[in-house]
Amino acid sequence: MIVYKSNALVEAAYRLSVHEQRILLACISQVRRDEPVTDEVLYSVSAADIAHMSGITLETTYSLLKDAALRLKRREVRLIEEPNGNGKKPSVMITGWVQTIIYREGEGRVELRFNKDMLPYLTELTRQFTKYALADVAKMDSAYGIRLYELLRQWGELGEREIEIEQLREWLALEDRYPAIKDLKKWVIEPAIAQINEHSPLTVTWDQRKNGRKVSHLIFTFAPKTTSKSKTSAKTKKNAIPKQPPLDLDKPRTVTEAELSRLAFPGEPRDTALRRLNAVVG
Repeated sequence: MIVYKSNALVEAAYRLSVHEQRILLACISQVRRDEPVTDEVLYSVSAADIAHMSGITLETTYSLLKDAALRLKRREVRLIEEPNGNGKKPSVMITGWVQTIIYREGEGRVELRFNKDMLPYLTELTRQFTKYALADVAKMDSAYGIRLYELLRQWGELGEREIEIEQLREWLALEDRYPAIKDLKKWVIEPAIAQINEHSPLTVTWDQRKNGRKVSHLIFTFAPKTTSKSKTSAKTKKNAIPKQPPLDLDKPRTVTEAELSRLAFPGEPRDTALRRLNAVVG
């Protein structure tokens, strides 16, 4: 299940809870990429789906799903870029994520139709888009962690991204929240980094840059995690016993003890093996 988003949507200004993001991302991962998609298509996600992908209990998911679904209908997103890297919009567009959302009480299921204005940012993307596996963020319980992960994945394999603090505040729709840099670090940056390092395929560190005495930018350095399999493989390779070189039959010489133990037939007496092998190489 892969999530595709236009880079313009990755850098759009909006605020969603973790549970709202889980619903949206689960539905976005269902959007077809091999055929045109209209705003009539209905996407569905159940409490069981959310519980399975996030690792939380089904009972907890049931209690959160309905409220998150109803809030999602009222959520807005502020877009200033066209999809597919087509530049700035002539004016700022504020739209909703979904045009219709249905909560099926007896089934613990949400069904939704994406807003028509939103579809170009989710489908038929040919360039300047970000993709990642839904599982990369499914277990995160920080809404800022999911957003920051997308912003880093947007830069692919570059391994570093520098973001102006005021720009990040705008993208995360923080408004007047956490005006002090220490509070921004404590409640937004540090929990987001911790979630990415714990649950995603990336390892992230961060630093800051000052303009005069004021912190103006955050610098994120990231790389794929080294898997235990690759570590084991490297360790095995390092500790492996080197293979013995094959016997050179064209070079006259006497068979060594090491070659004797390697080339003797099973159960063959030592003297018999020596005569046979020395006759071959001599």
